[in-house]
Amino acid sequence: MLDKTKLSNLQLSASDVTEDAQYFEYTSSANPIGAKLISRVPYRSFSASLYNSGETRVVPLDLSAELGCEGPATGPGLSANFIRVIRNEKVALAPNATSLVFYVVDGTGIASQGESAFRFGKGDFFTFPGGVTLEIAAESTARLYYVNDAPLLGYMGASVHGQRFKPTHYPASRAQEELAKVSHAKGAGQRNRVSILLGNANFPQTRTVTHTLWAMFGVVAPKTMQKPHRHQSIALDFISDCKPGCYTLVGTELDDNGNIVKPERVDWEPGMVFVTPPGYWHAHFNESGENGYVIPIQDAGLQTYLRSLDIRFAK
Repeated sequence: MLDKTKLSNLQLSASDVTEDAQYFEYTSSANPIGAKLISRVPYRSFSASLYNSGETRVVPLDLSAELGCEGPATGPGLSANFIRVIRNEKVALAPNATSLVFYVVDGTGIASQGESAFRFGKGDFFTFPGGVTLEIAAESTARLYYVNDAPLLGYMGASVHGQRFKPTHYPASRAQEELAKVSHAKGAGQRNRVSILLGNANFPQTRTVTHTLWAMFGVVAPKTMQKPHRHQSIALDFISDCKPGCYTLVGTELDDNGNIVKPERVDWEPGMVFVTPPGYWHAHFNESGENGYVIPIQDAGLQTYLRSLDIRFAK
């Protein structure tokens, strides 16, 4: 029942509750990128020189100015970072994020959050949930690559409520063993990608490393190429190891032969990151004599759950 006494005490103003309301013609507004109301995700590369030397620090790979969003942000929903920690020093991380994913470029140390702690070494992957401060302490000078989903929560005006998974460690030896199995399997050379996806038992539907993020560990064999594919998730591609002659071609269209039309070329270097925008075709090439390794971290956990990833492979 309506409380008339309470209603009489309210200050009702039609202008206050309608002043933000707007109305748009559908065809001119349904595609804000085409109408240039919102920016595309830009191409961008970040060199390993950003964290190869110097003091202990976190280096955000920040494209928030180009994206028109609150930073730091490398994509609309993801923030990628380089971390350098000098021996016997540490960094504390406490982003407003549900998921934190790490790859250890080199060095050793201890990762701890609450009552969970473990040692890490070169080539390891590990994940932590958000909501509780995480510390990275170096036993030998360490460099790490790290991605979280804080920009997504910032856009939604949300904060972490509960944790969907516990800290999870993927040792380098096991990840390399699993990748070797895939690489040596029959027909591996005909696959669009020779890689493994890191998963978590809490997310059987998406088979992803967290509920929002996907992490892949892939190899491009010497003198080979991996045909184009595309998906609606942004890819933040980290190059863990390669020799000169490894590169990626990126573009919006394919020709009749399945090749990328007027591609952007990204030459690989160990320890670098480059952005592959959502919806863009991309193909990897290795003209060197040794394996090249790529680690894409994407918001494909969320996109897979929403049924909107739309991954496609060139014929």
